Amino acid sequence: MTTATATPAQCHKYELEIEINAPRDAVWKAIFEDTNMWWLPDFHVAGPRSTVTFDPQPGGSGLLELTPDGGGLLWYTVQMHLPADYKIYLAGHVAPDWGGPCTSMLALSLIETENGCVLQVSDARHGNVDESSISGNQSGWTTLFTDGLKSFVEGSGD
Repeated sequence: MTTATATPAQCHKYELEIEINAPRDAVWKAIFEDTNMWWLPDFHVAGPRSTVTFDPQPGGSGLLELTPDGGGLLWYTVQMHLPADYKIYLAGHVAPDWGGPCTSMLALSLIETENGCVLQVSDARHGNVDESSISGNQSGWTTLFTDGLKSFVEGSGD
């Protein structure tokens, strides 16, 4: 059996900000060095025993989830990393099984504040996207970065 479906590509972008009561340097370090410690269990897509790492080197392994049996998922590759500016730009692909095909251009940056910092998240998606998928993605990033990263760094005493 052969089927073909044509769906017009769309572009959607959303942004969110999460206030974090921890020093910007500690948060930036946690993003890359402690990723698996704040990455929530529900976000381990490759399996519950997977390990999530985040190599900020452009062209490196990027945001990667690996399983003990050699499986895994490449969440994002690093397009540009500006450590002095606390910014990183990522590119990822979403397969049809997860609502794609689409491309996600994700940007993370930390802005220093009086009480710590603000994590700015910007996600622009192109391809098979609609308001429902964007709302779900925005909710997911909010949960991951609030209940995961924010809780981790605020509770770690750094």
